[in-house]
Amino acid sequence: MIDFTNLPIKKKTYAGANGSKICVVYEDEPYMLKFPGFALRNKELSYANGCISEYIGCHIFASVGIDVQKTLLGVYKKNSQEKIVVACKDFTRPGVVLQDFASLKNTIIDSAHNGYGTELEDIENTILWQTAIPSEKLLPWFWDMFIVDALIGNWDRHNGNWGFLYDTLTDEMQIAPIFDCGSCLFPQADESIMREVLMNKDALNFRIFEIPLSGIRQNNTKINYFDFISSLNNKNCNDALLRIVPRINMAEIYHIIDTTPLITELQSKFYKTILAARKEKILDFSFHKLQQK
Repeated sequence: MIDFTNLPIKKKTYAGANGSKICVVYEDEPYMLKFPGFALRNKELSYANGCISEYIGCHIFASVGIDVQKTLLGVYKKNSQEKIVVACKDFTRPGVVLQDFASLKNTIIDSAHNGYGTELEDIENTILWQTAIPSEKLLPWFWDMFIVDALIGNWDRHNGNWGFLYDTLTDEMQIAPIFDCGSCLFPQADESIMREVLMNKDALNFRIFEIPLSGIRQNNTKINYFDFISSLNNKNCNDALLRIVPRINMAEIYHIIDTTPLITELQSKFYKTILAARKEKILDFSFHKLQQK
């Protein structure tokens, strides 16, 4: 277990809404240290489990071969309290800055919505019309991210938490590693909710077929992952389904959970159950349906 308490702190700051963040130096590399946010939707839980969700979610992205930020789980002690924190390696460097998709979307002069509007048609049009990244590379990348977000139940993927690395010296742009997965795997679920999901089929199915919804909207309504993917109505989504599902190795994902520090046996069972069920009932179901077309 890593104790981040006494590491050097840099003056760099980070934006974002979920929990406090500081920049620390670990093994001579800068990391964004994320602290757990308050569980505003669950008064029975003092702090959300977003740091654990961040760690597991990012490792699942890596397991299917998608470039993702490096994350480390550990603790930080302050005022006699010890909190579980996640360290996210800072993938920017001097002269190379992170620009979110919202910023790129703002360059599309004829776009009907602002950069942070998450209407799917607008996002796809932006990807096709922008000139910074070849659309034949960016569009599949977006949909691969969407499929893995469906697996891990990420409800907060928006235009501000995925994007690009811009080199200010060469004027070159590349897709940034995946980051900000702290809203996956039901971070506000307390022990009673976890036990209910493990014991009650209806409670489990509710967290497969009904929640969480995607942060992406269609016709101004947040997308239901099961309904949207299983409809097979979006060819780009279908293509991503065919790419990603064969790369999902549940034994590897179980190993990620088994080796995640600082989680309880109950949490481990909950995460494994949720992920196995979402893979089977959303992704596998849609994958086999697509193969039969």
